[in-house]
Order: sequence, then structure tokens, then C-alpha cells
Amino acid sequence: MTSAPSRALSSAIEPFAGQVYFSPECHRGYAALGFGASPATSGGVEMPDGPAYFCSRGSALGQAPGEVIAATFAVFNPAVVVPAVRYGWTLSDASTLRAARTEGAVGQLRRVLGAAPAGLGRAVDLLRRAVEGLSAAGKPLFAGLVADGLAGEPLTDAWLLADQLREFRGDAHVNAWVAAGFDAVEIGLIAELYRGYPPRTYVRSRAWSDDQLTAGEERLAERGLAVDGALTDAGRAARDAVEAATDAACAPIVTGLGDDLGELVELVGGWSEQLLEAGAFPRA
Repeated sequence: MTSAPSRALSSAIEPFAGQVYFSPECHRGYAALGFGASPATSGGVEMPDGPAYFCSRGSALGQAPGEVIAATFAVFNPAVVVPAVRYGWTLSDASTLRAARTEGAVGQLRRVLGAAPAGLGRAVDLLRRAVEGLSAAGKPLFAGLVADGLAGEPLTDAWLLADQLREFRGDAHVNAWVAAGFDAVEIGLIAELYRGYPPRTYVRSRAWSDDQLTAGEERLAERGLAVDGALTDAGRAARDAVEAATDAACAPIVTGLGDDLGELVELVGGWSEQLLEAGAFPRA
């Protein structure tokens, strides 16, 4: 593996777990509950309705208010999240949305991979081992998903476990950003520059205003982290340090899998490649 082991596993899992946000089956399920249909296509995939996204992913926290969901996700403008969640909870409840989310995610997996892709039983065993014993302290989305349990059906359980691992790393990533002294606007700006996206493109999906983005850019410049639309060496080092801290928080996953980590990367990574080829998840 050319990257940190936990990062290699995260990359392998991302399309398999994250396809839930672009699944037409999910969008149809949410629409049946009264949410809006997919509003647009981007990168070859159907984008989620805003209230459906916030409430379905946030349903891991229970019937949480928008303030809690915005704080947990940590990168979106609360002024947009709060009313979207308030509206969403007038349409459905957390339990119903969790069920629709799982059904839609697994529906797309069955359509693309089949009901029993090669290596499924072994992958479930390894994913379960990766999750077992992980501390939920400071990891609210992970904790909520674990509390919801598994389904007892192999492909569904594989997706549920992968989703748990995805949110474990996501929660750890948020913790690393906050510990490094970055706010939600700054996180988006640095992420955008680090990935080489044009300024104010990716970060706009987080619903920040031009004034908020300008203020964030000024704060980063004052800290010597970004100047004239580019990260400085210090800014890139700060971003690398956040990723290293995230890797450190995910070390128990690597320990739990031991010598079998590479096998799990190969198994789930193969499924993820099929999903990418089928247009079920956007290529970077």
C-alpha cells in the first residue's frame, strides 16, 4: 500500500459506502416520503435533495434538531441546515428514514453488484472485525449507526458495517480539524485548495455566502496558511497534519484487521471499482 493503511481502507470503502448519497433507489424512497426528487446531476450521478440528505444521514442521531446535525457534520452552514432539517422532520421520522436509506443503498448495490458479490461472506467477517471494539467516544454518527445494529442479511450487513467505518473516520476527521483550530468555513476552503479545485466551487456545496468565504480566506491568510487562492507550505503542512491525526485515530481499525487489512481493501475496493464504472459514485 502506498498510503497509510487506514487511508487505503477508507479509499477502498468510500464508493461502496458513500454511494448511498447518489443512489436513485434512495432518492425515490425519500420522494415517496414527501421529500424532493434529486435536484440535479453532477459528475454523472444524481445529487441528493438537501432536506433528505441532512435528515437521512442525520437520522443516525435520532430525531435531532438541525443545530445538532449541523454541529455534527461540521462543514455546512447552519443557516441552511436548520430550516432544512426542521422541514424534513415534518415529512418523516428518523426510524423511517433510516430504513429508507438502508433499503435504497442496498438496492443500488444489488442492481450493480448482484445480491451476492464474490467474497461477500469473507468481507462481512472482516468488516465486523474492523468495527468490533472501536471506541465511540467523540464519534456521534458512528455511535448512532452501531446502536441501530445489523440486519442479518449479508449484503445489507456489509454496507451497514462499511457505513459505520466511513462515519468513524469522518467523526475522527472532524475532531482533528477542530483540535487544529479550524472552523467550518476554513475546513471547506482548505479542503478545496488541497484538492486543487477552482476557488469557491466545492465549498459552495456547503452553502456559505461570499461574505463568509471572504472572511474565512482572510483568517487563513492572517495565519499564513493560504495566500492568493493557494495553500502556503504551512497551510499544506497543517492539512497533512489533520490527515495524520485522523489516521492515528483510526489505528485501532488497522490493529483489529492485522495482516488481513489488504484482503479487505482488495475485496471492497473491487466492488467500489464496479460501482465507479457503473456511474453509481462520482470519480474524483
